[in-house]
Amino acid sequence: MSFPILSLTIWLPILAGCLIIALGDRPARKLAGAASVLTLLVSLPLYFGFDSATAVMQYRESAAWLPGFDINYELGIDGIAMPLIILTTLINVIVVISAWEVIKDRPAIYLGAFSIMTGLMVGVFSAMDAILFYIFFEATLIPMFLIIGIWGGPQRVYATVKFFLYTFLGSVFMLIALIYLYRQGGTFSILGMHDLPLDKDQQFWIFLAFLAAFAVKIPMWPVHTWLPDAHVEAPTAGSAVLAAIMLKMGGYGFLRFSLPVTPDASGQMDSFMIAISLVAVVYIGFVALAQRDMKKLIAYSSISHMGFVTLGIFIAFRLIAKGDESGVALGLEGAMVQMISHGFISAAMFLCVGVMYDRVHSREIADYGGVINTMPIFAAFMVFFALANAGLPGTSGFVGEFMVILASFKTNFWIAFLAASTLILGAAYTLWMIKRVIMGPVGNDKVAALTDIDSREFWMLAILAIFVLLIGVWPDVIAGVMHASVENLVQHISTSKY
Repeated sequence: MSFPILSLTIWLPILAGCLIIALGDRPARKLAGAASVLTLLVSLPLYFGFDSATAVMQYRESAAWLPGFDINYELGIDGIAMPLIILTTLINVIVVISAWEVIKDRPAIYLGAFSIMTGLMVGVFSAMDAILFYIFFEATLIPMFLIIGIWGGPQRVYATVKFFLYTFLGSVFMLIALIYLYRQGGTFSILGMHDLPLDKDQQFWIFLAFLAAFAVKIPMWPVHTWLPDAHVEAPTAGSAVLAAIMLKMGGYGFLRFSLPVTPDASGQMDSFMIAISLVAVVYIGFVALAQRDMKKLIAYSSISHMGFVTLGIFIAFRLIAKGDESGVALGLEGAMVQMISHGFISAAMFLCVGVMYDRVHSREIADYGGVINTMPIFAAFMVFFALANAGLPGTSGFVGEFMVILASFKTNFWIAFLAASTLILGAAYTLWMIKRVIMGPVGNDKVAALTDIDSREFWMLAILAIFVLLIGVWPDVIAGVMHASVENLVQHISTSKY
């Protein structure tokens, strides 16, 4: 049996989180730092040892769990899951750095919750058994519920309950669909579900059940309203993980379940999915323009950018109908690159707001002005991440969106035109915020008293900046590992009845 690297990547942070909570506040920071770095190091062989020439699931692990129901502890990854795991373990390191000196109240529980959540999220991307996936998928709600509910803002209880109810209720429909699929095929193996012969009506209702779970998680319009409240009330690190990783679980769910299990229904619903994706891209972009709270602006920006993920996924079926399989792969890979890129950029934007909030204790744009005069190094980072958020060529923010726009152009000019409007809207709301917060003369005495970032904050932002640049100038570092898996998915959905 090969070394169980996936199990180690899952259970190391979970057990470390339990140990951090058990030992209390005194050793919490050092233990959390060591556990996060060790988890990242353990996960790196997944990337460097990955065979990008095959679509076969790699690093497979399997053990009987509930054999009477054919429920197994089954793990494996392909080129779609692996980059998301690396993103998860890397963001966990950044989270620990960000909270090192900021969290004074019960740091052991805070850092332990993040460590446990990291393992659970890796489990979501590694699970090859549907029930195991569902357990990991739902279990991530518990630590985030505690993080927002204990360390959140004044309206944290309202935001936490709304977040929990939206995401939990959506997932109930997914569980019903998984049980139905088990009754049809006698297995909870996800790969086994991909090959089930389902008729048109069966696929339609199963697609809707998956949509209820994954659309809320992304979140798609109009089930997005929980996200701005959760972001505004969450502590900085909570917002970073929520935007960088948890939203990606919805996009991953579409690629792992909706498309391969219900390809015909996905094709029949493509117009609807493209339409609400464009609403997210365009309408939510205008909503972001109206915000006065920096975190709320970035939260709406996340909804708009995640609209590109679902647009890239479902534009594929228009291109399949045209027989353009290269365009299909372009759209799906663009969606994946957009998820990874948004993970880095959104985390960086929320952490930048957190740096200022720790000093001024305000997220209101009107309470700032001229930050560049007192925090020039920080201002350089924030301007860079803002430009990446607006899709500046040479940054990761451009790559995924460009790929999706190009795929959209292959099927319909107006879809591509509406999608491309994000380049204008994104620049408008992001640069408007930068102008009011960073540029110009010093706005008030609080801004005049600001001190620039320290070494901890510098490296926290520098690591993210490196990856935003790396993917921007060398996108194949991410796209290259997913080619074979995406082509395999394209072949699967292309041979459906649609």
